[in-house]
Amino acid sequence: MDHQRCPAAHPEDPTPCVGPPVVTVLDAAGAGADGCEHHGARLLASLDRGRVYALPDAPSGAAIRVHKAADGIRPFCWLDGPRTDPSQLSHAENRARSRR
Repeated sequence: MDHQRCPAAHPEDPTPCVGPPVVTVLDAAGAGADGCEHHGARLLASLDRGRVYALPDAPSGAAIRVHKAADGIRPFCWLDGPRTDPSQLSHAENRARSRR
């Protein structure tokens, strides 16, 4: 790719950023990356026990939008292949399965 992407964008994720970094996504150990809402959500969806925080100059509700979006995104969603294991499904899909 010939353009800069936010630090939260995974190198194998082909999608472009949808704006400037507005959130910090942290993993369970506290390591993190700043990201646009799009890549922040994709990163959060790929983490176990991840957290998201708005950057100081973020638009109102940015962290909430990222959190809500991540709920319906499968971990490492840019990878192809069958997805049947709970660790490969979105949080929303796992909740729906548990209600059956």
